[in-house]
Amino acid sequence: MRVLLIEDDPDTAQYVINGLEEEGHTIDHSADGREGMTQAMGETYDVLIVDRMLPGIEGLAIVKTMRSAGCKIPIIFLTALGGVDDRVDGLDAGGDDYLTKPFAFSELLARINALSRRPHLKGEETRLKVGDLALDLITRKVYRGSAEIDLQPREFRLLEVLMRNKGRVVTRTMLLERVWSFHFDPKTSVVETHISRLRSKIDKPFATELIHTVRGSGYSLHEGP
Repeated sequence: MRVLLIEDDPDTAQYVINGLEEEGHTIDHSADGREGMTQAMGETYDVLIVDRMLPGIEGLAIVKTMRSAGCKIPIIFLTALGGVDDRVDGLDAGGDDYLTKPFAFSELLARINALSRRPHLKGEETRLKVGDLALDLITRKVYRGSAEIDLQPREFRLLEVLMRNKGRVVTRTMLLERVWSFHFDPKTSVVETHISRLRSKIDKPFATELIHTVRGSGYSLHEGP
């Protein structure tokens, strides 16, 4: 999943980012309410995590504005404001869930997963398919024909990005940003290593190759040569 975190506390933000990235998700982060709202309305996200007390514009106003604009992205408030009235205000503003600080990451993850099981909120497909390769975003299972393929979280995210861009070239830079959240080139072979591992599971045991190297450009996932 692709998640946007709008949180101005650096320690909380890093805690959430680290945890979700370990689960194989892609996290974008904004520490400013106004910038975060602009980012949320200009990009495609599966879930938003929003603090209440933010610089620029506070969390309730962000959610009210987005809902008024017709945005249906699932939103979780993550905030220190934990009174009954605070929770009611958050849900009435258009939040789908409300979690108070301090919090356990396992609970946040469970709530995100619960929202992801509501496809009617997301307005987008929850199953990706290319040829006989299928990826289920809800169950996080991958099949090639009838054979289930066991992927690590980072391999799953890498395959998800390639399948969402089926038939198109995905550059190394794009993969670094979307799978590892690197906005710079770390000068390592991390992409090549994970592509090789993915090929050993997705392609090598089967007759038809789906992951193709586009020399000098990147990679493309499609049927045929």
